[in-house]
Amino acid sequence: MLITGGASGIGLGLTERFVKENNTVIICGRRESVLQEVANKYPSIITKKCDISVAEEREKLFQWISNNYPNLNMLINNAGIQQWMSISDDNFFQRAKEEIAINIEAPLHLASLFIRLKSLETIINVTSGLSFVPLTKAPVYSATKAFFHSFTLSLRHLLKPKNIEVIELIPPALNTDLGGKGIHDQAPSVSEFIEAIFAQLKEGKTELTFGFSEAMTKAGPEDLQKAFVRMNGTA
Repeated sequence: MLITGGASGIGLGLTERFVKENNTVIICGRRESVLQEVANKYPSIITKKCDISVAEEREKLFQWISNNYPNLNMLINNAGIQQWMSISDDNFFQRAKEEIAINIEAPLHLASLFIRLKSLETIINVTSGLSFVPLTKAPVYSATKAFFHSFTLSLRHLLKPKNIEVIELIPPALNTDLGGKGIHDQAPSVSEFIEAIFAQLKEGKTELTFGFSEAMTKAGPEDLQKAFVRMNGTA
């Protein structure tokens, strides 16, 4: 399997657990030093430096996998960035383009590439509880995840004829550095989340939720509005 952004945060949690379950795991990321740290701890992991925000690098990644690991059976579109910002910021649009490139363009492109592998059986797309109710401090991130949630629903339908299963992993805020150090220190741990997710995987579920994200997937319009007000302080 290939896990994008598999060297930190949720990606690392998934990497560690899949290794524990005796899977062959390939991870990619932009930082060679971080990839090496993971490889030093888990020698069976295969690493590949790749900036998935760049289309050419995504194509090279696919070609490398095709040539060296043609039996790859799972793609996990995990890599993502979250930027807390306001539309009035001078650099808003530039930062927004960075989020769109990594959170939308990259996973769509990778999915379209990797379905060419005859061995591919599963795609897991990592969205967010913010797919359902936005955090206005992270307006573009929330919007990209809403887009990705919608795309994942369509992708599940589109890939049925190919017998490729599409799973949506919908995390809440977790204790990671997503969005910046210290922002999510009070959130649940990644390890707690991973345990819950793998239990759901073994049950055969295709929408994997936890805590806040579980509540949001079941919420009606009034509950979503209340959540929006609670999160964003809007009267």
